[in-house]
Amino acid sequence: MVQLGYGNQHIELSNQVTPLEETLTALNDEIKKGRIRYIGLSNETPWGTMKFLQLAEKMGLEKFLSVQNPYNLLNRTYEIGMAEIAQYEGVGLLAYSPLAFGYLTGKFRNGARPANARVTLYSRFSRYSNPQSEWATEQYALLAEKHGLTLTQLALAFIKQQFFVTSTIIGATNLDQLKENIDAFKIDLSPEILKGIEEIHKQQPNPAP
Repeated sequence: MVQLGYGNQHIELSNQVTPLEETLTALNDEIKKGRIRYIGLSNETPWGTMKFLQLAEKMGLEKFLSVQNPYNLLNRTYEIGMAEIAQYEGVGLLAYSPLAFGYLTGKFRNGARPANARVTLYSRFSRYSNPQSEWATEQYALLAEKHGLTLTQLALAFIKQQFFVTSTIIGATNLDQLKENIDAFKIDLSPEILKGIEEIHKQQPNPAP
């Protein structure tokens, strides 16, 4: 085992972890062979992202151009550190879970559990079901209704308007949901709506990190 110290905490890493340099080299070999065009990260931290970028520059290799991390109204932790990297290093966010397992569609409001929904079928998907998230979700739903929007439209349009977002990864189980999702990206939220979102966020920031 290799043990790394960080402040007063210690992180134990298995000596079987693949070195970052080896990962970068292998991916660059695939780019040279024409099997892939670009490379991106997933579920990465600010430290990890910058480390990969520094190594790529040092070794003269292709750098990661994107990072696929969760980002939604209930989890805006990407804005802490990662957004700055996106701005200055050109690593855009591919936002996944933009509707928070469906909570930001409103279908779980007031304790509802629709049949066949992922949260209904699998108890392990409880990230967005805590009291803080439920409160925030309700406030966002009321804000959306006040301005003639669905909660889905509010949630997806908000993500679209963030400067660090390159693309949003959406999911739908039927054509009606898909149409609503796609149409949401045609909406530009007004300064008044954005102000309302920030007021809710300040009262309950990142309830489901």
